[in-house]
Amino acid sequence: MLNALHVGCGPASLPAYVFPPSVWRETRLDIDPAVAPDVVASIVDMPFASGAYAAVYSSHNLEHLAPHEVPQALAEFFRVLMPNGFAMVSVPDMGLAAARIAEGRGDAAVYDAPCGPITAMDMVFGHAGMRRDNPFMAHRTGFTAETLRSAMEVAGFRVADMDTSNYALTVVGVRDGDSA
Repeated sequence: MLNALHVGCGPASLPAYVFPPSVWRETRLDIDPAVAPDVVASIVDMPFASGAYAAVYSSHNLEHLAPHEVPQALAEFFRVLMPNGFAMVSVPDMGLAAARIAEGRGDAAVYDAPCGPITAMDMVFGHAGMRRDNPFMAHRTGFTAETLRSAMEVAGFRVADMDTSNYALTVVGVRDGDSA
């Protein structure tokens, strides 16, 4: 079994289409104890040994950090990965959100999520209903494809793939085997 760290997991488990349970053992980490993670901690200071995981999965977490915390979180992702491990990171596409807002469609639904319709303003600030009820859900920073790629590379990752579909940016960064 390979170990995968699911950071900012919320109540969800790893997506089985990427991390089949027959192959991957999941550790769920979240700052909010109400979502019953395996470990309650911040993604900027994780209590794991260096090189403990083959993969880190982060879906819509980095935008909840202050800008100065993003490099800390990505450095932690890199640190806990074993050589040749990978991080899969998804964030809202601020380029798309900005275009919708500039067109005067900031409050129109862009897509539907399990929590309800998501607008461009939600992509910038966090889902209105969720951030009202849970301060952890407010967005504090944002990314374009270029800034996400750069942040991953500065943290030491080799960007192996970048997907810009479905109103999100998803990057796969690899910690190459000879990375220190």
